Amino acid sequence: MGERKFTESQAERIELFQDVYEGRIPKRVPVEVSVSWEAAIRYSGLELKEAQWNTELYGVFFDKVCKEFNTDKSPIMPTLRNPVHYWLLGSKAIIMSESGYMQHPEIYCLEPEEYDLFIEDPYQCMVEKLLPRLYEGLDAGKDEKALNLARAFHAKNRTGAVMGATMAEMIEKYQFAAFPAGGMTEAPFDFLADFIRSFSGIAKDIRRYPEKVLKACDAVLPHMQKLAVVPSSSRYSRTFIPLHMAPFMRPKDFDQFWWPTFKKLMDYIAEKNVGVKAFVEHDWGDKIDHLGELGNRVEFQFEYGDPQKIKQTLGNKHIISGLYPITLLQTGTEKECTDKAKALLDVLALDGGYIFNTDKTIYSLEGKIADNLKAVIETVKTYGRY
Repeated sequence: MGERKFTESQAERIELFQDVYEGRIPKRVPVEVSVSWEAAIRYSGLELKEAQWNTELYGVFFDKVCKEFNTDKSPIMPTLRNPVHYWLLGSKAIIMSESGYMQHPEIYCLEPEEYDLFIEDPYQCMVEKLLPRLYEGLDAGKDEKALNLARAFHAKNRTGAVMGATMAEMIEKYQFAAFPAGGMTEAPFDFLADFIRSFSGIAKDIRRYPEKVLKACDAVLPHMQKLAVVPSSSRYSRTFIPLHMAPFMRPKDFDQFWWPTFKKLMDYIAEKNVGVKAFVEHDWGDKIDHLGELGNRVEFQFEYGDPQKIKQTLGNKHIISGLYPITLLQTGTEKECTDKAKALLDVLALDGGYIFNTDKTIYSLEGKIADNLKAVIETVKTYGRY
């Protein structure tokens, strides 16, 4: 097969991101905004509980959002939480609410007295003990469990193929910049907190069983490394890492439990010459200096924080995105929304190293949110030229 040819418009958009990733100043600030699957469905006038199950409707809401929001990467991506396979597996960890949104309740699957078992062989423990506790379909006899798993994988692959084909169609139709999907992983401590012990459970464990928590983080690190680097990974196909627990921890606990194995994970990814996009959840004001210690030109999407301090601390060696408050799109006038975008550009876009993005995924386009977002996107494209 020959090398893929891009149109001039698409090539220009790709170059914007490549320039930022490589440390060059692009022609203008690239725009990357993420609209959730649920927001896109409702914006298209469809019912959540129907459209999430009906693959024939995927193209309708994908096209509606891609057509109306002139971002540089697609404003909507395939969801990680399609309900079909979760339902087939009898998931307790990811469930659909009455409103139709997929949610992650506070849940755990490892008992404190089982830490030693987990530390000895995390993968075996997860397969044999933990997954059956999270998914009722895997808590069954050998034959029934195999059948449930096969059904779920078939459904996941089928819906994934439709989403992938729909996404490829949108990229070509609207000339978005796109790179192959990279890996996705977590800080070892966050992985333990997310499903294994829960946020509240891990907060107690660092007081009651500190040595076991530290050993568990070390034990699960190789698994997190494996998830981080996949065959398609590169400087452009970046590994996504959501940073969960750190802002809710005391600096002393953060330094002892969270940072060491995360630093090892980041060093491993850097050694493989793979780029990283990290979603910096909540406010890292008292821990941001740690991020400055990292190499590898990480893209940090911030939820909250002081733009000036973030730029000063990280701007010389990393990429900054996020910080635009989606709440303003709901409450502000068009002028207030565009003025906020300009203010962020004045601080964060100086000397490059900035990708415009909102502070979090947009979960609603109702009311005046959509019109304000469109105005912000166009403002960034004109005001954000170098």
